[in-house]
Amino acid sequence: MAWNNQSGGGGPWRPNNPGPWGSGPSGGGGGGGGSGGPNPPDLEELLRRSQDRLKSVMPGGGFGAGGIAAIVGLAALGWLATGIYTVQPNEAGIETVFGKFTERTMSGLNYNWPYPIGAAMKLRVTDRNSIDIGFRTREDPRRPSTQTQIDVNEESLMLTGDENIADVKFRVIWQIDPVRPEDYAFNVREPRETIKAVSESVMREIVGRTQIQRILTAERKLIEPAAQEATQRVLNDYKAGVVILAVQLLSVDPPEQVIAAFRDVTAAQQDMERSRNEAETYANRVVPEARGSAARILQEAEGYREQTVAEARGQAARFTQIYEQYRNAPEVTRERMYLETMERVLAGVSKTIIDQPTGQGVVPFLPLGQLNDFPQNQSQPGQRPTPAPQVQQQGVRR
Repeated sequence: MAWNNQSGGGGPWRPNNPGPWGSGPSGGGGGGGGSGGPNPPDLEELLRRSQDRLKSVMPGGGFGAGGIAAIVGLAALGWLATGIYTVQPNEAGIETVFGKFTERTMSGLNYNWPYPIGAAMKLRVTDRNSIDIGFRTREDPRRPSTQTQIDVNEESLMLTGDENIADVKFRVIWQIDPVRPEDYAFNVREPRETIKAVSESVMREIVGRTQIQRILTAERKLIEPAAQEATQRVLNDYKAGVVILAVQLLSVDPPEQVIAAFRDVTAAQQDMERSRNEAETYANRVVPEARGSAARILQEAEGYREQTVAEARGQAARFTQIYEQYRNAPEVTRERMYLETMERVLAGVSKTIIDQPTGQGVVPFLPLGQLNDFPQNQSQPGQRPTPAPQVQQQGVRR
C-alpha cells in the first residue's frame, strides 16, 4: 500500500504537508506534543498495528491460501447464519427462493436460504385492522389527547334508490387470512387500498338499491351483513387473502342542507310505529277478552237451555204421573193438588187464623216468625236494645 511506509518521518502527513483535515499537525514534531494542542491520530500507525495482528492470526504469518480459505469459510458461515429467523405466535412466515413462494411456516424458529437467494416475510395474521370510509380521524395538534373527525364527502355521499343523497360513514374491520397468507403477500399489490375500494363500491351498490327512508330507519341493520358478505365475495374472487370481520355503519344521514326535514320525517315515522304498536297491544288485550265474554255467554245460554228443557221434561213427567193418579182416585188427587197449591201460594205471605166454630170473639195467635228473628235483632254493644215483640191478638167477629 502507498501509505505503508515503515520509515520515520511521520508518514505522508508531515508538518509542512497539510493532513486530510486541511492543516498539518501542530507542534512541529512527529511524537512530541507542543504547546499548539493535541496531535491528530497517526493513521499509518493504526494500519501497521492491524496488519501485524492479522499476520499473527494467519497460519505461516502471512496471507497464504489457507488463510484466504479460512476467511472465505468464516464469511460463508456468517452468510448462512443470516437465514435463521423467528416467527411470533401472532405471525405466519412466508418463505421465498429467488422470489418464488416455497413454504408457509408457523410460529417458532425457522430457516430459509439467506439473501439474495431466499427471503422470509412475516405477516401478523391475528391483528385486526380497520379502514374508515367517509371520514378520517386525526389527532388535534392543539390537544394531543383528543381526536378530530374530518369528513371526506367524495367517499361518504351516495345516491339512493329513490334518487336522494345519503351521507354514509362506515368502518371495515378485517384481518389477514391465516389459512392462506401467501395470497395476501403476492396476489394484490396494495391490499389496504383494494379493500377500501371494494367495500366502498359494494356499499354504493347496496345504497343505490334502497330507498333513503329505509336506510335511515328499518333496513339499517340489514345493510351491514349484506355489505360484509358482498365485500368478502369480491375479495375471494381476487384471491386477496383477506377475511372481512365486520362492516359497521357509523352514521347514515341526509345531506346537511335537508337534515332537519328528514329528522322530522323520521320522528313522524317513529310516532306512527309507536301508535301502531299501542293499537296492536290494545287489540291483543281486547279481542281475547271479547272472545272470552262471548264464550261465557254461549255457555250460559247452553246451560239455561239445558235447565229449561230439563225442567219442562220434569214438569211433563210430573203431570203425566199426577194424571195417572187422578184416574185412579180423583177425589184424593184433587184434594192433594189443592193443598199443595195453597201451600206454595201461602208460604211467603202473612197468615191470620180464624176460629171455625160459630160465635163471636177474637182468637189470639203467636207471631212465630218474629220470635224466630228475635235473637238476630239483638243490639250490638253501644246500641239500644230492640224491644221484644209483643203477642198480637187478631181475629174476626162472627
